[in-house]
Amino acid sequence: MTLGELVGAYATHPAIHLYLLLAILSGGVALAWGMQAATPRPLLAVLATLLAYPLAWYLIHRFILHSRFLYRSPLTAALWKRIHFDHHQDPHRLDVLFGSPLTTVPTVLAILVPLGWLVGGGPAGAAAAICAGFLITCVYEFCHCIQHLNFRPKSRLFRRMKELHLAHHFHDEAGNYGITSFVVDRAFGTYYAEARQRVRSPHVFNLGYDRAEATRFPWVAQLTGAPPRDRPARPGEWA
Repeated sequence: MTLGELVGAYATHPAIHLYLLLAILSGGVALAWGMQAATPRPLLAVLATLLAYPLAWYLIHRFILHSRFLYRSPLTAALWKRIHFDHHQDPHRLDVLFGSPLTTVPTVLAILVPLGWLVGGGPAGAAAAICAGFLITCVYEFCHCIQHLNFRPKSRLFRRMKELHLAHHFHDEAGNYGITSFVVDRAFGTYYAEARQRVRSPHVFNLGYDRAEATRFPWVAQLTGAPPRDRPARPGEWA
């Protein structure tokens, strides 16, 4: 895949269009309210968003997306299947590569509205934080495309990011939770630089939802019409 093809796959995805639209709208609101208040505090909200985003992503990825409580309830099994299980079952599937806006948008708003309001001094700060959050989400999604699509980046930095993220998907899912930064992984002790530093996880593709778990909690398996995999799907197979 060429860079142009990668950009095309990324830029034509409806989720990116939605995030950019929300960023533009919230940015306009932030500018309007910020000029009325004549204060630079919304810029502090942007800075706070830049600092908080990697930590928020890490916590959500590790403790919610990789948790087991979601698939154990029929009320949340379909949600967990869409937001992360399908992606780990076959990490290169384009249709589940992008996060679902139905979960991404409420999460961004729930975190950044209070953060922006508090740091940015009111509605202008909240809007500025929302704008920054959706722009960062677009950056994350682009990096995620680089990491999973058949593209070899020329940049050493992006190649390293891809290696670390693919280790999360193909060697041990209980580490390297970051997308663009692994600073938080280092801080929480979940970073590993090389696959040989860890034993390969038996749950790297099914996140612990194996055949035994599917027997006890059948709702995800019922939605897929097949038992969970211990490897990615091959062409022509159920995914």
